[in-house]
Amino acid sequence: MIRDFQLSRRGALIGAGAGALAMPGLARAQGERLTVRLDFSPWGVQAAMHLAETRGWFREAGLTVDVQDGRGSGNTLQLVNAGQADVGQIQVGLIAQAREQGATVRAFAGFGRRTDLAVLVDRDSLIQRVQDFRGRSLVVFAASPWAPFIDAFLRAGGLDRSSVNVMFVDPSALWGTYTAKRADGLMSTTPSAIPVAERARPSRSILAENAGISFPSYGLIATEATIRTRGPALRRLVETQQRAWAHLRTNPDDGVEAMLRQRPDARLDRTVTREQIRLTLEFFDTPASAGQPIGWQAEADWMASLHSLEAAAAIRAGWQASNYFTNDLIG
Repeated sequence: MIRDFQLSRRGALIGAGAGALAMPGLARAQGERLTVRLDFSPWGVQAAMHLAETRGWFREAGLTVDVQDGRGSGNTLQLVNAGQADVGQIQVGLIAQAREQGATVRAFAGFGRRTDLAVLVDRDSLIQRVQDFRGRSLVVFAASPWAPFIDAFLRAGGLDRSSVNVMFVDPSALWGTYTAKRADGLMSTTPSAIPVAERARPSRSILAENAGISFPSYGLIATEATIRTRGPALRRLVETQQRAWAHLRTNPDDGVEAMLRQRPDARLDRTVTREQIRLTLEFFDTPASAGQPIGWQAEADWMASLHSLEAAAAIRAGWQASNYFTNDLIG
């Protein structure tokens, strides 16, 4: 049964019968169902989804949203493309390579519009620039969004894999390798990693953007078919996320509380989660998206990312930026 059946929302009554719905507008009152698959286990970038649920904003928008934890952005993209989830919240830069392989997903909202890929190093490390990694070691996992950019990052400092030891490990071994100081740098993202590293190995970021790498971060994806057939519901989902992220700009603790309530078994650290939310918001805006609504994506940002991917031989030439995103659902 679809929950939250509230006829009073439209001030309408449907006549006799076993709950027959004759008016399309009442689908909103019932709560149109959407499955949203997140990128990974709970962390701060997911706060807006959980806040919208705990505050009843999905219900107000006429939605019933099943928010699922994920097993990586790449895995979530595959599930959405296969029709096993309606929406994915992932690092949307992955769309370009996926479409090269026949996927039909697009980003219909982009929240983290600035590149957040970074290499973590000790806070007091002498490493300041890419060239300072000469003779050093980096740790990363093979399916990381960093993977296509490793050589481009090293080239920006006049380096290659003969002058830097790039260690590929299983995702489960990534943090242990870094915190045990078996690597000088950890290839990850600033919002997710810096707060987690604070206790075990206080760190700072060497940003990928400083090496000329562009890669849009977190947003919402769906297949072209879903965008076409369920546009009104997706638009309302975007509106709840715009509302939630706007609230989190000044009230990050509300996001922490929402996540603790929605994921009590995750044993989230309040301080870490709050800092992840704060840092996520730091990567929301680019010069090209300045003054635009939350979630609006700039073609210039996508073109910069696609140029970076092409330079890294991750995608072929001849792409068209408009194939990867749409702003049609942004109000």
